[in-house]
Amino acid sequence: MTFSPIIIGTMRWGIWGANHSVKNVQHLIEISLEEELFTFDHADIYGNYTTEKLFGDAFSAMKINREEVQFISKCGIEMPCENRNFNIKSYNYSKNHIVDSVNQSLKNLKTDYLDLLLLHRPSPLMNPEEIAETFDLLRDQKKVRHFGVSNFSVSQFELINDAFPIITNQMEISLNNTDAFYNGTLDQMLLKKLRPMAWSVMGDYFTQPSAQNTRIKIVLDELCIKYGAKESQILLAFLLLHPARILPIIGTSKAQTIKDLKKSMDLKLEREDWFRLLQASEGKEVD
Repeated sequence: MTFSPIIIGTMRWGIWGANHSVKNVQHLIEISLEEELFTFDHADIYGNYTTEKLFGDAFSAMKINREEVQFISKCGIEMPCENRNFNIKSYNYSKNHIVDSVNQSLKNLKTDYLDLLLLHRPSPLMNPEEIAETFDLLRDQKKVRHFGVSNFSVSQFELINDAFPIITNQMEISLNNTDAFYNGTLDQMLLKKLRPMAWSVMGDYFTQPSAQNTRIKIVLDELCIKYGAKESQILLAFLLLHPARILPIIGTSKAQTIKDLKKSMDLKLEREDWFRLLQASEGKEVD
């Protein structure tokens, strides 16, 4: 399956962020497609279970060929909120829950199928055989074309993949959080020739003052001048250089930021500059 080189994250488009109107969501979709970014990332819980419907209402009125875009969604988290009567936050990967979640996402997005369904977070109670049976059913019903996981360790990925072939692991990766470089998850994707997806690709650089971000800023200031680029573009180019061919999910709710970040694809950081950023992140020379 070929995704757009940068994936558009929708988590902040609704009440968890910009609280956009249908018209504003349509504008973001238009800008994304103009930039040839056609893969949209969702999850059932976004916006307290409301953001998928906001997107679906917007998209369905735009007369865009469904085959020209891709919809990703995630399920498995049961989150207490005003729209769901759960007592505590928990994970549910029973057959009934996965099927019900997919049917609700299809209804919200006003589509007949998802291009990719992800298990949102690993659960200690996951039964790989039940999950595989459910994936088989959803594929046979043509409700989901491909399957993957999100935030899974190497062994957790294998637990599911051994029962049913999955195509990606969506994980947190940024200059602030480089764990995936060392914990085997990116190595696993390289070995299997699968492309990982990365969320929170800006990390907390723009939101949290810290000693780490102070070190990063010193290097970024120099590299922005050297490459004629913005800080956000350098941060994304840092991920794009990795040989695992990371698919970054950009979580912006601003049209201009989508345009700016698309330009990151034209930036080719020199190897030493990449390691300067890594050194700044970790606060020490590489071992």
